[in-house]
Amino acid sequence: MSEIERQTMEADIVCVGFGPANAGFLTTLSRALVNPDGTPAIESKVMPGCPLQILCYERADDIGFGVSGVVTSGRSIRASFPDLDLAKEIPNAADVCSETMAYMFDPIGAERQSGSDKFMRGAFKMGSGMRVMKGRQFHAAELPWIPPFLRKEPGLTMSMGSFISWAGSKLMETGLVQIWPGTPVAAPVLDGDKVVGVRLADQGVDKKGNPDGMMYMPGMDIHAALTVVGDGPVGPVGRALDKHFGLPEGNHQHDWAVGMKAVVQLPDSCTLPAGTVIHTMGYPEPEIFGFFYVYPDRSASMGIFVPSWMESPIRTSYRYLQHWMTHPYIWRHIDGGSLRSWGAKSLQESGVRGEPFLCGDGYARIGEGSGTTNVLTNSGVDEAWRSGVLLAEGVIELLKSGKEFTKENLETAYVARRRADVQDKELKQAKFARDGFQKSLMLGVMGTGMCGITKGAMHVNCKTVPPSRKIKPLDSLICDKLTREDLESIKAQCAKDKKPLHDAVMNKMGWPEIKLDGNLLMSHQDALFKGGKVQAAGGFADHVTFVHPELCAKCQARTCIEICSAQAITVGEDNGVPAFDREKCVHCGACIWSCSQTLPEDPEHGNIAFSGGSGGLHSNEN
Repeated sequence: MSEIERQTMEADIVCVGFGPANAGFLTTLSRALVNPDGTPAIESKVMPGCPLQILCYERADDIGFGVSGVVTSGRSIRASFPDLDLAKEIPNAADVCSETMAYMFDPIGAERQSGSDKFMRGAFKMGSGMRVMKGRQFHAAELPWIPPFLRKEPGLTMSMGSFISWAGSKLMETGLVQIWPGTPVAAPVLDGDKVVGVRLADQGVDKKGNPDGMMYMPGMDIHAALTVVGDGPVGPVGRALDKHFGLPEGNHQHDWAVGMKAVVQLPDSCTLPAGTVIHTMGYPEPEIFGFFYVYPDRSASMGIFVPSWMESPIRTSYRYLQHWMTHPYIWRHIDGGSLRSWGAKSLQESGVRGEPFLCGDGYARIGEGSGTTNVLTNSGVDEAWRSGVLLAEGVIELLKSGKEFTKENLETAYVARRRADVQDKELKQAKFARDGFQKSLMLGVMGTGMCGITKGAMHVNCKTVPPSRKIKPLDSLICDKLTREDLESIKAQCAKDKKPLHDAVMNKMGWPEIKLDGNLLMSHQDALFKGGKVQAAGGFADHVTFVHPELCAKCQARTCIEICSAQAITVGEDNGVPAFDREKCVHCGACIWSCSQTLPEDPEHGNIAFSGGSGGLHSNEN
């Protein structure tokens, strides 16, 4: 396919992915492009006499594709709009008015409990000052104090989709930036080690990427002096650069999580004001954390995070979300409400330790894929925006001085600026905050607390391993609730019915089946139609493939099926290779790091390839 003749287009700057990082970059850059009299402040090299020609390509069909509610300090975002009250300007945004952290106990006795888990439960129940919820048996303890490093007050709760739509509309009003949604980028275009642009995905192909008759249209090559990569942790361009250049010595991307999320219209009985923030931990499994953010329109964004350090091969994120929602502590607020939308996204939880090479000849990395997530404060949106602002400031400096976008110049103008910024100091303080979770929840919480209180001077030091090596075999689930005979019987029946294991295993271990009401609690497939808004245009290749099918054939855990956010990966035919349906995929990327079969040629990564493709979740209600 590389020998096919392709059309090319020239631009000054091409950006990949329109999330908070590129929104911050383009917002800052666009303000320096035109003089007050309307003449170009910086002239285009590809279109002399005109302002810079800047293109930004986004895979999702709409720029309001965000799949999360967020709570953020908003420090850098506010600095970019000093004259605006963002809580009033941004749809679905609110100033944080209250913040609570709660430990939720298991009300049904089904979750796994190690010795350290039991110790933590006892500590939370007996700890001085803990307020155990009474009344209707809410089964939770609210912490009387939240450590300062975890607090977001004074901050903002926002809908990511609404925020990105708002930022994008402001950019497009300027007429200085072209944002192209529904245009997946397949790969960077390399000339040796120099990035000279990007290649758009081929169209008119079959699922394997082969030309499909007269409709075939090779993806165009977009050449640019600078390629800005902000396509997130599972984006095809960023991942291709990681593969080509590797990571800096000592860095890794071992820690991940999938955020499974929902937007719920709250019932009239709910009295929580807009700006209410609730953090949870402890349920439905010890390793799963949750969140609840209230919007101004009597809706709330809520969800759970299922992390890579959860060793169980049963990681059914959608069912776990429903168990979390029906916990008495949460249910009291949403009972009688309705589901408006849902979604999922993978999070790169290695933070600064997952930082790649930030620049090279012709390219720069920003956002989550560049290691901006603060894994101590559990925040990343404002940090991603800030990385884009810092790059824009460096780019403006280089453009005004007439310097090329070489690795050396970008190191001086961008990377040095980033290293000198207070955010870099904060990210480095958080560097080892999550290490303890590699061993247990208790060590993870202790390590995070130590790291936060001492500003990184003290932490729990544990060796990290690729996520595939954290997944235990199915036999590890055997206990007094699930015998080996039970497991073998379940495996045989599910193989006969061509169904995944997780529901049968969870039922056997005492998890009650969710009583679906078709309004707030509904089947996974019904949720796809209710609010997921998954659309995949025809004529694109499948973006999820299984590299070595023979590894899938011998896999027992099938964790990729269990964690798939939209049931796009299902039990395949008799050869053991899972089936993939891109019409359902929301592009969360959880399958990448939840594969238990490592590549023989690359033991850091699993057997699933994730490339640029059409479709995915796009609902600005999220």
